[in-house]
Amino acid sequence: MSSTDHGPSDGSDALLGPADIRELAAALGVRPTKQRGQNFVIDANTVRRIVRTAGVRPEDIVVEVGPGLGSLTLALLEAADRVTAVEIDDVLAAALPATIAARLPDRASRFELVHSDAMRVRELPGPPPTALVANLPYNVAVPVLLHMLETFPSIERTLVMVQAEVADRLAAGPGSKVYGVPSVKAAWYAEVRRAGSIGRSVFWPAPNVDSGLVSLVRRTEPVKTSARREDVFAVVDAAFAQRRKTLRAALAGWAGSPAAAEAALVAAGVSPQARGEALTVEEFAAIAEHGPVR
Repeated sequence: MSSTDHGPSDGSDALLGPADIRELAAALGVRPTKQRGQNFVIDANTVRRIVRTAGVRPEDIVVEVGPGLGSLTLALLEAADRVTAVEIDDVLAAALPATIAARLPDRASRFELVHSDAMRVRELPGPPPTALVANLPYNVAVPVLLHMLETFPSIERTLVMVQAEVADRLAAGPGSKVYGVPSVKAAWYAEVRRAGSIGRSVFWPAPNVDSGLVSLVRRTEPVKTSARREDVFAVVDAAFAQRRKTLRAALAGWAGSPAAAEAALVAAGVSPQARGEALTVEEFAAIAEHGPVR
């Protein structure tokens, strides 16, 4: 494959359109796989909208997870100072630098590829990332998002495209029907909100579900607590493991007994009869502070 094969078809726009994506995929012998939750964005306006909604600035160091064929990567490179893309797929990882070089030659030196599973990434080349922007594979969206926020505290702003249902869960507040573990854990790191919807037709192959954008702006002040994050998350996991139970019952295993759970709840100022769905991240942190010493 020569480096000119996939240059801008009209000589003006570096972004990939539907024909470019299909050509590139055919040349690489790539079929999007369900196993990796791959759905490639084939609409240049959508990737521009994602970059705009993410508020990417010229000084930003952006990390992208799952760049695929490079649709979003190219749009990010046009707007940011540098882009580091993390790709697990061997074929896609091998091809991406050539696509960048062909379509945005003057920005290619500002692009880095990390060929790895995002869940295993502990460091990135170059300056610390300031923003995370990604079309996350549906099956690993929440764990990858939480891992990146935990591993790279320099990430101030995040915009991810995920399954609409996951977007709703991440952005839900206490008392909402879909408020749960992802909502609380995301709130530990950031102010979270829904930032728009994405239709099915902008993907190839078109998924069976709608997608949503979620914006996460890192808290300027962390949750005020003496408890470790791991301990707070253990309370969250226990509280939602049995959704319909009161916290006294749901946290019995975590605390050692229903009575010990009740004592921790009372000390934290939380009703033992409350349910996890009603609590803020601060209240979960307070419970962790009064829980068993591990």
